[in-house]
Amino acid sequence: MSDPLSALLAALDLTDTGARTTEDIFTGPSQWQPQGRVFGGQVLAQSLIAAMRTVDAERIVHSMHGYFLRPGDMAEGITFSVDRIHDGRSFSTRRTQAYQKGLPILSMIASFQTPDEGLDHQAAMPADIPDPESLPSLAESLDGVDHPVARYWATERPFDMRHVPSPIYFAVEGERTAHQAVWMRAVGPLPDDPNLHRAAMAYASDYSILESAMRAHGVAWATRGLRAASLDHAMWWHRFGRVDEWFLYVQESPNAVGGRGLSTGRMFSREGLLLASVAQEGMIRVPAAAD
Repeated sequence: MSDPLSALLAALDLTDTGARTTEDIFTGPSQWQPQGRVFGGQVLAQSLIAAMRTVDAERIVHSMHGYFLRPGDMAEGITFSVDRIHDGRSFSTRRTQAYQKGLPILSMIASFQTPDEGLDHQAAMPADIPDPESLPSLAESLDGVDHPVARYWATERPFDMRHVPSPIYFAVEGERTAHQAVWMRAVGPLPDDPNLHRAAMAYASDYSILESAMRAHGVAWATRGLRAASLDHAMWWHRFGRVDEWFLYVQESPNAVGGRGLSTGRMFSREGLLLASVAQEGMIRVPAAAD
């Protein structure tokens, strides 16, 4: 494993195969993961990069909707096929399919728009959130834990994450509520490419989005027998923000039923600008009711 930021940039630096039939074909690597499966945020971000490569530079992504179809194998590279569904006067639509061993692991549609003027309002950022500097870093939260997953989370992730009120890696402390917030920032500076920051934000959006559903039932990541996986993922970009500056990811879960949890999220800049909104449903299975 290389340093986390270099690994992230390498994963998002897709190779254009030059194939041009009815679709554009790109390839990319899979990042190492201690569980052996491709991280969902990685394939989301790569699928976005592939779609971005086929759209005029002045059109920026404003929404994406994706379904995780199969677990990805970190030992295998990924092929991305992009279908140029539509190019209109203001909007472009792309469908990206991510494949391993000839089978799709993710299907995503993204929409792009030429910047325009219009109505402008946003939800307010929560006012009672402590500054990230007052909270323990990801490495500090996992300090002294001798486990390969914990060591990976502490030193190999390209993002620092600081939970409010506290992480749920090993236990859920305090009141069981269906909401939380997480400060996030890349562990070092990234290039100025705005599309890279948008894709990296999608990457980070998959880290903790299901935790609000888990927190409500006292389910920590270390819960014996827990099985959790992303099923689908939607994201809307509202305003530009850099991921190498602190942003706040506010998350809540309005529903859990049938072994699935639904979570929504809002990403704010430190100055209070609403950067993006996220929604995800995931499989959350525990061997017995935890609540």
